[in-house]
Amino acid sequence: MLLRAVTGGESENYVMWRPASSPHLRLYLLLFAILLSSQRATANEPLQINLAEAVQRTLATNPALNVLGYNIRAQEGARVQAGLKPNPELGLVVENALGSGDLNGFDGAETTLSLGWVLERGKREARIAKADASVSLLETQRHVLRRDMAAETARRYLDSLAIQAQKAQALDSVSVAADTVAQIAERVKAGQAPDADLARARAELARTQLRLEDFEHEQEVANHRLAAQWGERKPDFTSVAGDVLQLPRSAAYAELVDSIRDNPDIKQYATVARLRDAELSQAQAQARPDWQINLGVRHLELVGEQALVAGITMPLPLRNQNQGQIAAARANRQRVEADRTQVELGIETQLFATHQALQHALHVTRTLSTEVLPLTESALRDTQRAYRAGRYTYFQLQQVQQEVLDARLAQVEAAISAHRHAIEIERLTGTVLTQGAL
Repeated sequence: MLLRAVTGGESENYVMWRPASSPHLRLYLLLFAILLSSQRATANEPLQINLAEAVQRTLATNPALNVLGYNIRAQEGARVQAGLKPNPELGLVVENALGSGDLNGFDGAETTLSLGWVLERGKREARIAKADASVSLLETQRHVLRRDMAAETARRYLDSLAIQAQKAQALDSVSVAADTVAQIAERVKAGQAPDADLARARAELARTQLRLEDFEHEQEVANHRLAAQWGERKPDFTSVAGDVLQLPRSAAYAELVDSIRDNPDIKQYATVARLRDAELSQAQAQARPDWQINLGVRHLELVGEQALVAGITMPLPLRNQNQGQIAAARANRQRVEADRTQVELGIETQLFATHQALQHALHVTRTLSTEVLPLTESALRDTQRAYRAGRYTYFQLQQVQQEVLDARLAQVEAAISAHRHAIEIERLTGTVLTQGAL
């Protein structure tokens, strides 16, 4: 041990610690200090997560995906059950017993021991086909849900990234407001500006600090919502990686429309059609009644002989031929194509609107970046020089400062909007637009 305890006298009730004597004590203490300082540095470093890691975590442990996984396992159990044949039936019949005369007691009894089988006549094969199609549909739905959960994770990730960018803007606003207060304080001290300007500048500084605090709270909430995507109640990160101003690419609309056929929402209708076909086959099989075959041995007590007995039972489908279920199953099968056409039209319409919105958001972001911001920032520099020279009032300075801050905020919001539309287009088509962005 590096340290050892030495107790004091009987009247003392405390423990005093002092270094243990060792030739390597200084080396140990130095290593201990280095280790402690490195741990503190690590603890102070913000823990960051990137989009790829967030999506990977979601696909691995998302609660909704886990629930669907259990549903698939349950349906696989139902598929096993569907393939089982009906159990044979063992029958025992005693006739002509407990009578009178020669049939007293069991003297004239006839005892029949038989074994019966149900012939399902194609019903088991129909059950298996339906169960297989049900499992396939759930697996397709899992693929759809994985895509949707990935897109939702990207959206929540973007929420956190957007608040980070807005918080950075708010921090810049605080810095600008603080510098302005310092400048005005010097001018007031020199008698070049009224006290009212200083009071207004300090009030503006307080408001920007409140906005910064709002973003800090929103950041914490956004990070919690993001971590909930992979089932965490508390995030193990404090920031997300990325730059909202690194814009997604824009693909041609014709190219995106051609990709709609790969949308899982549309592709799953092939599996739905297979399930409806299986349901129709099962309903048609139910129209054929089960046959039952019996085979057994009869013991004749009076003559002490045995005889073979056999029989078959065939229900007569005179009234119920399952025609209602067949009609319903046939209608459900015919509806699949109509549903698919409706969904495809809805996706295409949504894609067109989202593509237009993406083009507009990209245009707005680039215009703000290349035209509006350079001009307003140049105007701010001129206004600051004019204010220091006494040619402009604080109101004019504050107005130009706000224009710059508004333009920067609008730039961030337009970029965020572009990313949101790109994520939605990826969800609709599977075309990657955010590669290298975020």
